[in-house]
Order: sequence, then structure tokens, then C-alpha cells
Amino acid sequence: MSDLSRKIEAVVFDVGNVLVRWDRRLPYENHFADPAELDRFLDEVIPLSWHAQHDAGRPAAEMVAERSAQFPEHADLIADWFTRFNESIPGPVPGSPELVEQLHRAAVPLYAITNFGADTWTGFAPTFPLLNRFRDIVVSGVEKVAKPDPAIYALAVRRFGHAPGAMLFVDDSEANVIAARDCGWQAHHFTGAEDLRADLMQRGLLA
Repeated sequence: MSDLSRKIEAVVFDVGNVLVRWDRRLPYENHFADPAELDRFLDEVIPLSWHAQHDAGRPAAEMVAERSAQFPEHADLIADWFTRFNESIPGPVPGSPELVEQLHRAAVPLYAITNFGADTWTGFAPTFPLLNRFRDIVVSGVEKVAKPDPAIYALAVRRFGHAPGAMLFVDDSEANVIAARDCGWQAHHFTGAEDLRADLMQRGLLA
């Protein structure tokens, strides 16, 4: 049975770079006149692998203190990673909020699974009212397990109350999409709202 012939009961969204844009360069662009120096700071001082520890549940204060001791000359900028985190989220992904609203009006149950630190989620979530359209959101930093670990998909199945094959998972990370499919979910690799809209219409979720 092909994916498109299987009934979808719920749509499950990623958040970063699906619902909202995320660019970790933004809080730091004014600190570095040379883009190469900014790249070096991001790659060596606060690399994505370090950021991923927060997504997996490590407290921001602990991470900032440890990294500041390792790179004392950058202590203020390392602190900015947390205190100015919302500046790295410049706004919604074009077209995505409209799709969420249309699905909501069509009475399609909506959920989310996001790799997001617990501390930064607390600061971000109140600024994005669209999240109120979601019946439940699994936040990796709160649960201390992150995509693409199969455990986070299993947790979402228990929380959301739908069988994996009855949910459509939408994520911009191919690794996360593959992991979801391996766990029995239907999935859409997000590259833009128009392609997602076409998929939702093919599946009969939107007219």
C-alpha cells in the first residue's frame, strides 16, 4: 500500500525551519566584521554538536559555564547564545502558518516534535501563538531525547494517541524523516510550503 493511499489522522510538524526560520548567525553578525571570523566562532566555540547537547536535555547554564571556562575570551558571546536566542528566530517560514491554520480549520489534529532545548523553548514558545493550534508538542530538551532517536517517535506515538502509520510527519531534516519512516510513520521531507501544500492536497487533507 503506498503512502498516499493510507488514511492520515493527524499531521505532526517539526518547528525549526518548518514553522519558523532559525539562523544561529543572526545574534552574532554585528560582533564580527569579517564573516570568516564569525564562521570560525560558530564552528569552533559554539558548534552545532554543542548546541545539540541542549536539544538532548543538558541545561543551558551548565553548558554556558563550561564553554566559557574553555573559551574565556568569548565568554560574553557564549552567554549571548542563550540570552539572545530568540534573535536567531527571525520569523515564520513563508506559507507554513497558513497551512497550519487551514489544517486547523479542516479539523485535522495537529501535533509537533521539535529538537529544542528546554530553556530556550520556555523563552520562545510564548512569542509564537501559532503553537496554540497544536494539541501536544514533544520537546526534545524536556524529554531528554532528540530526533532522530527512535525513542522520541515512540514517545510521540504514546502521547498523541495515533498509530505511526496514521500520522504524517513533516521535517526539514532528511535524517529525521528517514528515522520516522523506519518507525512506521508517513513522512514529508519539507523543502517549502508549496510542496507541502501539494502533498497535503494529494492526501485529501486540504482542498
